[in-house]
Amino acid sequence: MKLYVCWGTLQTPRPPHGHPCHNAHKALVEAGHDPEVVKVRGLGIGPRFLHQMTDGRREVERISGQRAVPVLVTDDGSVVAGARRIIDWAEQNPAG
Repeated sequence: MKLYVCWGTLQTPRPPHGHPCHNAHKALVEAGHDPEVVKVRGLGIGPRFLHQMTDGRREVERISGQRAVPVLVTDDGSVVAGARRIIDWAEQNPAG
């Protein structure tokens, strides 16, 4: 499984619930998964003219139809986009 993130999985002071990439990664690890973390860098949120496209962002857009991360690609090839959806998926699909 691959988890596409922006610059990393560290928590940042981002109200109200912290950084989405961190939250998605944390949920997967707590569910017993060990995702390959792919850092896409750039910027994929906000108005499109502000997006900083990288090869990683292009890959995320190809896979999910969007430029924003986090995006999870499961071992069976399913795509789960967005931190809340990834957290829900992790809770419903514990490893083992």
